[in-house]
Amino acid sequence: MRKNWKFAAMTLVAGMALFTTACSSDNDPAANTGNGNTEGNGNGTEESYVLDKDITENVTLETGKNYTLNGGIHVKAGATLTIQPGVTITAKHDGTVDYILVEQGAKIDAQGTASQPIVMTSEKKEAGAWGGLHICGYAHTNNGSGSSEIGNAPYGGNNDADNSGTLKYIRLEYTGYAFDEEHEANGVSFYGVGNGTTVEHLQAYKGSDDGFEFFGGSVNVKYLVATSCSDDSFDWTEGWNGKAQFLVAYQEGETSLGYACDCLMECDNNGTNFAATPVAHPVIANATLIGNGGEAQGVRLRAGTEVELYNTIITGKGKALTVETDETENALKNGTSKLEYVAIAGELSSKQGIYTNADFVQATGNLDNQTFTWNNKYVGTLDGGKDLSADSFFTSTDYKGAVKSGEDWTEGWTL
Repeated sequence: MRKNWKFAAMTLVAGMALFTTACSSDNDPAANTGNGNTEGNGNGTEESYVLDKDITENVTLETGKNYTLNGGIHVKAGATLTIQPGVTITAKHDGTVDYILVEQGAKIDAQGTASQPIVMTSEKKEAGAWGGLHICGYAHTNNGSGSSEIGNAPYGGNNDADNSGTLKYIRLEYTGYAFDEEHEANGVSFYGVGNGTTVEHLQAYKGSDDGFEFFGGSVNVKYLVATSCSDDSFDWTEGWNGKAQFLVAYQEGETSLGYACDCLMECDNNGTNFAATPVAHPVIANATLIGNGGEAQGVRLRAGTEVELYNTIITGKGKALTVETDETENALKNGTSKLEYVAIAGELSSKQGIYTNADFVQATGNLDNQTFTWNNKYVGTLDGGKDLSADSFFTSTDYKGAVKSGEDWTEGWTL
């Protein structure tokens, strides 16, 4: 997560009329209504549709059609953007900031399938080519009223059951557009998103910032893959307290990738007020987190965050698991936070010395100084895990890790 760049983003967006031009259609943004553009193939048939205006009423992107994203597109309150299975949206990459943002009161219904995933990509096949997907909801944050880092859209409120729609089987490639060295966009940014929203089977592939970032909210997520994102694979702040199961972070080797990667998980409550409420307290189970070396942390728990982390494997970073700040370490020490059935390469590192590696290895099911082997980069689990299925969100498991041999839920729709 990049810091202190909201003002730069707001200034740039305010100066670009493209981002506020109205656009709508009953079901297709280029259906000869004056609300979009088409490109022909020379024989009178349409093969490419251009998305270059905000969406103010219901729009459907249809299977079998290709769409070009040209600029920042906002889905406005009261409108739903529906994306059918197999649709590909390609960012133009012509000097504008290309992104899709779902505002408060709007919805996205993007349901691909394992055989027909929805693909959001760019003409330029390099990390940082476009600005990704942003969703703004009415759920809580502990940072007061906020505006999205791209698009300057408000988010936050007091409705933790807010529903921003459905995301299933979506691959987001080459996100992380950079305004400058400090200002980049994530694969998917969840701003105050409520738990009425469904998020399953998403991949962030080779982005130049975070794969998935949560700014407060209560959204629950399942089956997420962050592949070779140069900053953090998963990142939370501002009081996120949702649930998550089956998470993969995989960082390709730096030599072949061409860039280093930061944390596998960077986990904050609030960077300026560690005790801000509601306190971040996600419940996470069955994660496989594999780094590409270096001195960066694997999972970094800090800035007052709480967490329940179960059935997780962490390896491939100089410091597999670190804990920082009195609030975060005290919550682990007194049992408010829990690390159970967590296996790490190396040992837990404690900055304050309140919750130490000795505490970690005494907790139920934890293992330090482990060596791991994998099939197909990240497939494989370790026996022993906590069954959380008394909560209907969680699938029953008795193992550590995200992807069990013979049950590769990433196959076919991910890169």
